[in-house]
Amino acid sequence: MKDKQAKYPQLRFKGFTDPWVQRSFKTLYKKVIEKNDLSFESDRIISVANMYYKPNDSKSDEKYMETYNIFRLGDIAFEGHKSKNFAYGRFVENTIGDGIVSHVFDVFRPISEYDLNYWKYFIHYEDIMGQKLRMSTTKATMMNNLVSKDFLKQSVLVPNLDEQQKIGTFFKQLDHLITLHQRKLAKLKELKQGYLQKLFPKNGSKFPRLRFAGFADAWEQRKLGDITKISTGKLDANAMVENGKYDFYTSGIKKYRIDVAAFEGPSITIAGNGATVGYMHLADNKFNAYQRTYVLQEFLVDRSFIFSEIGNKLPKKIKQEARTGNIPYIVMDMLTELKLSIPQNNSEQQKIGSFFKQLDDTIDLHQRKLEKLQELKKGYLQKMFV
Repeated sequence: MKDKQAKYPQLRFKGFTDPWVQRSFKTLYKKVIEKNDLSFESDRIISVANMYYKPNDSKSDEKYMETYNIFRLGDIAFEGHKSKNFAYGRFVENTIGDGIVSHVFDVFRPISEYDLNYWKYFIHYEDIMGQKLRMSTTKATMMNNLVSKDFLKQSVLVPNLDEQQKIGTFFKQLDHLITLHQRKLAKLKELKQGYLQKLFPKNGSKFPRLRFAGFADAWEQRKLGDITKISTGKLDANAMVENGKYDFYTSGIKKYRIDVAAFEGPSITIAGNGATVGYMHLADNKFNAYQRTYVLQEFLVDRSFIFSEIGNKLPKKIKQEARTGNIPYIVMDMLTELKLSIPQNNSEQQKIGSFFKQLDDTIDLHQRKLEKLQELKKGYLQKMFV
């Protein structure tokens, strides 16, 4: 019964009921070493890692160009770098057209009917392919080497061509939707950076390039430590409690929960160390914080404005002065001495602060939508492949 269930994916398109067929890779692909006969020039060099044409700017002589392997549409190539997502390396399918790749890549060509889109996703799916590559690779210092004969002995369950086409088209459309959201998010972030450049004075000026109507006064420079109270949390990073009563801010992007509060908003938290050093949250209500998280309270200037201006100035300050070791971190005087440009008119502060808060909320909304789509794709991969 268990073996019978294993031949059927959890989720299928209507009309498909046949079991998937166990097939070895040697019935699906053959290894090819088709050398470039100079039919392809340097403008047809393909980046296997990212699957795009990456022309070689330096002129290569004909002898060197002949060392490249031809990589045709539908071929798969093994890329042996180990990573967080691919423990034994990975296969990548050529979905862009005929070209050439370095001789270091093992290339395999399909020898049976196949759907290009289906195999793009299947051959790259770690949950299935990771186990196949574990059995057919050898470890090297920086990467894994593929043992081709062992790989071709591995077998997988394969649907018929019609079902392949349905699944392949579905994931292609889902990826297209994800790409659209990624582009929209990137444009919003680029738009924010543009407004940060124009709505805040630059290079010692007291006047921004772009202002809301009705404001003309010069801005002033003030230190962050003079306009807000700055302290730190007291807790270890692992103090979070599942389903706790209050937000718990660490040096990561994600908020956790905890049962004991030590602060109350309106506040700003700033990650003091780690890969996301300098990352900020607007913290409201009661909350707690990790001992390397800075907490800003008791603002003399509009909080949303300060949040935006810190976001404008702090990354540069961190880059210039961050203490580096095994873990990057910032110290209190980096924040207290941070010089900010501030409008003297409270209404201008509020308008700018409100503008950037709305923009940040829009960015956060699109980020969440993108993450949901990515999680949706992950779930469909688990349910539609077997």
